[in-house]
Amino acid sequence: MASKNLLKIIPLGGVNEIGKNMTVFEYGNDIIVVDCGVSFPEDDMLGVDLVIPDISYLLKNKDKVRGFILTHGHEDHIGALPYVLREMNVPVYGTRLTLGLVDIKLKEHGINKAIFQTVKANDTLKLGAFTVEFIKTSHSIADSVALAIHTPVGVVVHTGDFKIDYTPIDGQVIDLAKFALLGKKGVLALLADSTNVERPGYTMSEKTVGQTFESIFADAPGRIIVATFASNIHRIQQIVNAAIKYGRKVCISGRSMANVVAVAMELGYLNIPKKTFIEVDKVDSYPNDKVVIITTGTQGEPMSALTRMAAAEHKKLEIIPGDLVIISATPIPGNEKLVYKVINQLFQRGANVIYESLADVHVSGHACQEELKLIHTLVKPKFFIPVHGEFRHLKQHALLAESLGMPGDNIFLVDIGTVLELTHNSCRVAGTVTAGRVLVDGLGVGDVGNIVLRDRKHLSQDGLIVVVVTISRETGGVIAGPDIISRGFVYVRESEGLIEQARQVVKETLDKCEQQNITDWATLKTNIRDELRNFLYEKTKRNPMILPIIMEI
Repeated sequence: MASKNLLKIIPLGGVNEIGKNMTVFEYGNDIIVVDCGVSFPEDDMLGVDLVIPDISYLLKNKDKVRGFILTHGHEDHIGALPYVLREMNVPVYGTRLTLGLVDIKLKEHGINKAIFQTVKANDTLKLGAFTVEFIKTSHSIADSVALAIHTPVGVVVHTGDFKIDYTPIDGQVIDLAKFALLGKKGVLALLADSTNVERPGYTMSEKTVGQTFESIFADAPGRIIVATFASNIHRIQQIVNAAIKYGRKVCISGRSMANVVAVAMELGYLNIPKKTFIEVDKVDSYPNDKVVIITTGTQGEPMSALTRMAAAEHKKLEIIPGDLVIISATPIPGNEKLVYKVINQLFQRGANVIYESLADVHVSGHACQEELKLIHTLVKPKFFIPVHGEFRHLKQHALLAESLGMPGDNIFLVDIGTVLELTHNSCRVAGTVTAGRVLVDGLGVGDVGNIVLRDRKHLSQDGLIVVVVTISRETGGVIAGPDIISRGFVYVRESEGLIEQARQVVKETLDKCEQQNITDWATLKTNIRDELRNFLYEKTKRNPMILPIIMEI
């Protein structure tokens, strides 16, 4: 069968991992890309700031790419756009709030030429061979959508991140009727969010958090500091509503929080009277029981406002005994230590801290098992591809689909770079394309790879020894040195004996080389490195990185 009659689905991120969501849909000469996210570095990625998808495949097929379609405005779905749009300036389609948040991000990166097109729920968009239909969903950020992608071989439904909230803050309920209608007409494949598949039951409504805030605010005698994700506009609205109800002024702290609140108010997603806000400088001129501070820092990020307050390093706000701090989020897996460190510091400064395990101050934005079952039952797809989760999540989601009667052969657990080929009635794995992680460190994109990370790990664990030797160009004999410099290995002043012995080892190695007429620098360096490594390991059971430097005069 000619490949032009095949639909290809290729995840470049977001499967077997949390974050960096990106999925390619390709038919003939047309490609559309759903989402373009980042993930955060793992513990072994020393010094790395962000991780973005490898877009080699898209760059190779640049002429086919018709646009990026965004499901919502979270970092793990939009964060890689500043890096990707530098390489390929194609149109970006998203809802008003999503594009408002992308715009802030691109401006920070000095990108002004992006092509934006705003869409809203129920719109349809024609891009080459694809017609994309936008479906209203609920999530922990406003203006989230799912996609029905109509292709020549059938309809593919991509849920994006979603939950089923029957009482959303903005009154915009998920369009279950649209999912049911698509299911009735026939859906070829479903790609669905797997983040909360391990949790039974239903995700609670965002409204329950508002009720918790009101009961906490009613009894709080001092200042209230609430940390939440800047993008969770409905959460911010509920915090402000509770503040107004109990006669408190609201101070916004943290650059990302201030940016998002400004955009959301401008676009009409936040409804807050101007006089409710006060500047950070004015906080001290109000009684403590008349102030609420909304801040970033729910994940214990080192530079966030809450972390700096907890460590007494914030320029304008300090924790005072009697403050009530509410952390309205769950730690992202891997961030638990950082979060609990901040909570400990807040308690030490005399604050009371309420976090998720103590009260309903957070609800998830992702569907639990019963909500996922509802979507599967309404959509009735022929094939199912679980996305947005580590392997255990994808596997559990596959089992859930099987429990609803889907044949195991019609479920595809894929990795990034896997190519799925679909026709009207078949789906198969058809090879792989280049995919992986590109590491962003400072201004460098992709210049830190496995070898650099391995070196950083080595340096962080065992330190560095530099051996400096000056040899005569004419005779090859040692004129000066060897001098030994230690960084992160041993403290030289307290280990003079060891350093002196190490010098002796290097000296003997050089003498041996001289006797054997070895003058080739590479061989000299290798010999120094090997002899010194063996000696140091024997003495300390450590393997520092050894850098011999040879100078000739």
